[in-house]
Amino acid sequence: MDTDWVIQGRRIKPADLRSIQSLLAENPTWSRYRLSRWLCQLWDWRDPQGQLKDMAARALLLKLEQRGWIALPAKRRASPNRMRHKKVGWVDHATEPITGSLTPLLPLQVREVSQRPADRSLFEYLLHQYHYLSHTSPVGLNLQYLVWDRHGRPVSCLLWGSAAWQCSVRDQFIGWTATQREGRLQQITNNTRFLILPWVQVPRLASHALSRVLHRLRADWQSKYARALYLVETFVDTSRFSGGCYRAANWIELGQTTGRTRQDRWRQIQVPAKRVFVYPLTQAFRRDLCA
Repeated sequence: MDTDWVIQGRRIKPADLRSIQSLLAENPTWSRYRLSRWLCQLWDWRDPQGQLKDMAARALLLKLEQRGWIALPAKRRASPNRMRHKKVGWVDHATEPITGSLTPLLPLQVREVSQRPADRSLFEYLLHQYHYLSHTSPVGLNLQYLVWDRHGRPVSCLLWGSAAWQCSVRDQFIGWTATQREGRLQQITNNTRFLILPWVQVPRLASHALSRVLHRLRADWQSKYARALYLVETFVDTSRFSGGCYRAANWIELGQTTGRTRQDRWRQIQVPAKRVFVYPLTQAFRRDLCA
């Protein structure tokens, strides 16, 4: 490695790599878990709540090993981190058909449930069971919304998580450089899951639920993570969906992805291209994201 790389959201310089190589050579008996936590402490690598980002460090070490730059010790046991994949158990919920117009369901009840264990269990089960991509546990910064109708019946789930590391049409729309993106990426969030439950067939419900969540999203992000949020994004698989609810909620359609994933550093992974939509949360979002 003779140049800088951005891996797991961090800029890794040749000196950083040499430091990691020395750490491994000097501590051959250390576990991967101990190595990742020591690396976090060495770099003071923490999340907005002050917790060590040991899972991000673990992922970084694995990517360095995949490139042949380091050799990690053999795995000893499963990661103790609470965010590892888990089984999602059945949670009781109403499933009677909901049809007709939107008005009799209003006002919708919207709740951010990431720190509410009982509601979060229902949220995780509904996404795991009924979303075509399924779901177990989010990793990184996230907000989780459950939406009920006026009668207390669940109708929708929305998950917001880490923004895509790189997206050419989005980056051009913002007008930022790679350095600005690296420093400001956590002030964008991605609508990674949006589910209207399969027994709910109500026109305009999706765009209305989306708009309700957008009205409170910035304040909830500030409350949970003590940082500002300026823009939201999503990627729509148009082989399955039209993206009509985003257009109806006044999102801006930017174009199409290139068919690569955030893990595709070697330009070998091909996935279906998706339509890119964004929604600015402030009028001065470009100024704030490019500052």
